[in-house]
Amino acid sequence: MKKIVLLIHLFLSLFAFAQNEQLAQYYYDKGDFEKAKISYEELLQEIPQNSQYFLRTIDCYQQLQQFESAQKAIQELFEKYNQGNLLVELGYNFQLQKNDVKAKIYYEQALDRIKKNPNDVYGISNAFERKVLLEYALTSYKTAVEVDPNFNFNYQIGLLYGQLSNIEMMISTFLDEAYANPQNSIRIQNQLVRFMVDEGDANFNEILRKALIVRTQRNQDLFWNHYLSWFYVQQKEFEKAFIQEKAIYKRNPESLAMIVNLGQLAIEEENEDAAKEILGFVLQNTQDLELLIQANSYVLTMKIEKASEKDFAAISTALDDLLKQFGISPFTLSLQLIQAHFTAFNLKKPEEGKLIVKKALELQLNDYEMAKAKMELADILLYEEKFNQALLYYSQIEMDLKNDVVAHEASLKAAKTSYFKTDFAWALKQFKELKSANTQLIANDALEYFLLINDNTVADTSQTALKQFAKGDYLRFQKRNQEAIAQFQSILKNYKGQEIEAVTLLRLGKIYEKQGDFGLALGQYQIIIDQHADGIYVDEALYFSAEIYNKQLLSEKAKPLYEKVLFHHQDSIYFVEARKKFRQLRGDTNL
Repeated sequence: MKKIVLLIHLFLSLFAFAQNEQLAQYYYDKGDFEKAKISYEELLQEIPQNSQYFLRTIDCYQQLQQFESAQKAIQELFEKYNQGNLLVELGYNFQLQKNDVKAKIYYEQALDRIKKNPNDVYGISNAFERKVLLEYALTSYKTAVEVDPNFNFNYQIGLLYGQLSNIEMMISTFLDEAYANPQNSIRIQNQLVRFMVDEGDANFNEILRKALIVRTQRNQDLFWNHYLSWFYVQQKEFEKAFIQEKAIYKRNPESLAMIVNLGQLAIEEENEDAAKEILGFVLQNTQDLELLIQANSYVLTMKIEKASEKDFAAISTALDDLLKQFGISPFTLSLQLIQAHFTAFNLKKPEEGKLIVKKALELQLNDYEMAKAKMELADILLYEEKFNQALLYYSQIEMDLKNDVVAHEASLKAAKTSYFKTDFAWALKQFKELKSANTQLIANDALEYFLLINDNTVADTSQTALKQFAKGDYLRFQKRNQEAIAQFQSILKNYKGQEIEAVTLLRLGKIYEKQGDFGLALGQYQIIIDQHADGIYVDEALYFSAEIYNKQLLSEKAKPLYEKVLFHHQDSIYFVEARKKFRQLRGDTNL
């Protein structure tokens, strides 16, 4: 019984302590520093060795301009523990009082500590960084390395150079560290990408490009060709990345896998010319069965994407020939599924398409291969309007590969199936959950459909227009584009001025774009820009118009459109790409 009482008492004490900590944090975040100070002082009495409570207490003193109390508390702790970081705290307390001379004395004392004992760098540099005393933090790391060359703070030094806007030194330090310690390369690339797209100035990409080229010329190590290739991929300059990958392959012809991956990236970014050149090189230079199948799959997918009806016979023959050449096996699954999809959706022979998939499912497939085959079968069943059967297969994939990207893709397709069959309540619930998916493309797609259903349900509780729109989307899914155009045009006629109008114009624009009718596509987008400027689709209309001008027509006309995205739609998912392309057109970089 005594043990139970003791446990209850302990539990209540811990609960009360946790509540006090939350209360202190609440007051601090709210800016009520008097109450926060009292709360943190009480917490500090309970756990005197807690550095977070101590630093928060000091901060509260300083916010309340009680500098003498802060100084006394810091000195008492310093006398007790003799920690170097407390010298930084003392210096900063004087700096807040605008006594820079005395502040500098304590900062220099902290740096002297590192000279005597370089291990002190961790606490001291951290204290400098917390106070945004970046030059002192930089000096503390450099001092430690001078005293003990075994220390390696290149990553931290590179970050500090970046924060100090010393871009050239940041790049130089990061690249030196990446070369010396390749295991840190990915972490460094992540930091460089941040400056490329998020917070870097207009010259950053050019400085990085030049630094990489200089290293490639001075040092024959393939490491720098790989790095330069990576850089060009970030810029979506696949032709230049391909030059580097070819140079790597000629000197080390072990595998073409990286070049195949580059071709895939070019396809995803719709750079068809680069993809053809890259994949053509692979097909000419490999006998590796897996790479041959992979490259041929990508080439055929591209051809099908751009094909008109007159091309279908040649594509069908090419698929037959490849499957005869390589045989029906798990290795050729990608080709089999391309053939099934092409047969069902392009040749309009769903029964034959299903038969191809069902034969593939009889092979010895692993879980991922099985999921891909089931996904294709579900897509064909959806094409045939067999919604419930399609949902069954999508659900199987979700269950078999829980939390995997493929499972999320199946979830998205299941949600779209519910949407196509106008079960909007269930579809909305599914899209809402998928908005937070780890894969950005799935999350963006889910958000688009969530907003579509939600907005048009609020505007029209009968969902009449939304049902007509879902029918148009379903026709698009079936590749019945002319019927889809007629359906969307009918919506524009019958529901003019209603909520559904802007997104209908957007859909028509994308269909016309895909058909190569850029004038008609621009016309749809312009109506959105002119008549729906306050709506949620105007950033897309601006960006899609800019892309047409930039890639297909007059690039100079794209510049003001990208600029409007930058200045009026900072929350757009196209903001980063618009900024990069605007800068390129303006001539800020020479990539």
